[in-house]
Amino acid sequence: MSSFGGSSLPPQYAQVLVVGGGPAGAYAAAALAREGIDVTLLEASKFPRYHIGESLIPSVRRYLRFIGAEEKLVNYGFTSKPGSAIKFNQFKREGYTDFLAMGHQNNAWNVIRSEFDQMLLNHARSCGVAVYEKTRVDSIEFSPLDSTRPVSVTWSHTPPPRPLSPPASPIGRFSRLFRRAPSPEPSLVDKDNECIKGSTTFTHIIDATGRAGILSSRYLKNRHFNASLKNIAVWGYWRNVAKYAVETNRQGAPWFEALTDESGWAWFIPLHNGTTSIGIVMNEKVYKSGGSSSLAPSPFPESATPNPGGSHLVARYISSIGLAPGVVKLITQSGVMDEGSVKSASDFSYSADSYAGEGYRIVGDAGAFIDPFFSSGVHLAMTSALSAAATICASLRHHCTESEAALWHTRRVSTSYTRFQIVVLSAYKQIRSQSEEVLADVDEDNYDRAFTLLRPVIQGASEMGARLSETELQKSLDFCINLFTPTIPDEHERVIRSSPICAELMDVGTPLLHPSVLESALTLVESSSPLKTDDVKELDSDADSDEEEGFAETRVVLEKINARRVVHAEYSINNLEIEYLEGLAVVLEQGKLGLRKKGSSV
Repeated sequence: MSSFGGSSLPPQYAQVLVVGGGPAGAYAAAALAREGIDVTLLEASKFPRYHIGESLIPSVRRYLRFIGAEEKLVNYGFTSKPGSAIKFNQFKREGYTDFLAMGHQNNAWNVIRSEFDQMLLNHARSCGVAVYEKTRVDSIEFSPLDSTRPVSVTWSHTPPPRPLSPPASPIGRFSRLFRRAPSPEPSLVDKDNECIKGSTTFTHIIDATGRAGILSSRYLKNRHFNASLKNIAVWGYWRNVAKYAVETNRQGAPWFEALTDESGWAWFIPLHNGTTSIGIVMNEKVYKSGGSSSLAPSPFPESATPNPGGSHLVARYISSIGLAPGVVKLITQSGVMDEGSVKSASDFSYSADSYAGEGYRIVGDAGAFIDPFFSSGVHLAMTSALSAAATICASLRHHCTESEAALWHTRRVSTSYTRFQIVVLSAYKQIRSQSEEVLADVDEDNYDRAFTLLRPVIQGASEMGARLSETELQKSLDFCINLFTPTIPDEHERVIRSSPICAELMDVGTPLLHPSVLESALTLVESSSPLKTDDVKELDSDADSDEEEGFAETRVVLEKINARRVVHAEYSINNLEIEYLEGLAVVLEQGKLGLRKKGSSV
């Protein structure tokens, strides 16, 4: 490792070079370093740096456990997230997904991403990763023998500011008695704060450059934008607001709500520093069609929403919050928006046909992005990061060929992406109260791998066509909509206590069930009600009504649990061990990380 002016510079060679220090890059680097692999990570920014995406899902705990970082997250002090509340219909109550129903340690967290990301990057350092911040990758060079294989990068490193020089010694009659130090030799940099340029070769490179996606967007040019999910997000930070479900086991849960004009949704996420992240996600066309003249009045006192510069972005944001009555109620009249905190970003969904090749892997947002709804971003970052680490280890340890390892990574990323994509599309179908053609945005092969068990459920095997159709895809969305049915934990508990439903039907971890199985169970519930004489029925009409409500409640709960099974496997890191793709699954053991072929131990 060389140095200049006290600033360490990246090495000329790294066994694995990770570009990007966000959750995907830091996770992949840490996992590889714990396997004894030489890892160098280049990050363009200086951490901590701001980032949106503050709501996590429970899988993060299991992923961090594998790299030895779980306790750091648990003890950090982030706001515990026991579940999430979602309100799609203003005329119905909200639904609630209870994470703690799966165990008292199944909570997630709401995090300030600058702190969460720095925690992960520092953990990567502690695992032995050589981290170089303020080091931007300018270009990637490919092998002259194989134009598809990257072999080196050129980078620009900005060293920290140099200390101020002391004043020059005065020239006097005693100066000749002292020997003056020679001027420094000419070097790579001769001006303060200019970049130092260099290059690094590698055996493997992991692109974790976020939405910039240097490999996909600049070199492979294989990024595909999904027409059905082109949104704009605008958000800011508030203080002195209320909390959802205070003094219940749901306190701290984020609130998500469909906008009343059906153009998008809003989020309300409490954070541990006393602020609450409040954002609006709106269809791009609807957002751009709204001018300043059409803005609805602000639902808040002017003093609560400082906008001294008269920013249209801020005014539009404040007006749009009025489309989410539940959020307005949570903000209350005492809520105050932090001045200057409003930001915006394009939330365009995209994916690619490949996320790996000879000598490279693409992870996190560098490869694919769905939507902030369902809080899948960090989960998919860690899934793809662990996949990258496992497939690189598999190649280096000769568990399989490099081409087989690269193909497995693409299949893993695509399968996980498609599962969440279908669920998110089903949510938007309900938010917008209409069907939009989405077939062009969903890869059929990825759908087949992601929903092997779903196709026969939504269509009888005899009816299932050879090709995925728009009709079948819409049926998939309709099935997944049940995942967002407005139920609360009390209803699930009542079904368990008062109906003859077996425990397996209430277990989200069991395999997806065909609707006929659910109907049989519901028939059993109905038939278990005691028969009554005509006289008793007349006297007991209220009880009959209660039974009907109980029967309807049981149906809703069972259908919701069955829909949750569609993505539940994604929440478990062990799914990588048991779900074989291309005949391979992950060996999820520290020191032996890699892939194994079906039927073999390694």
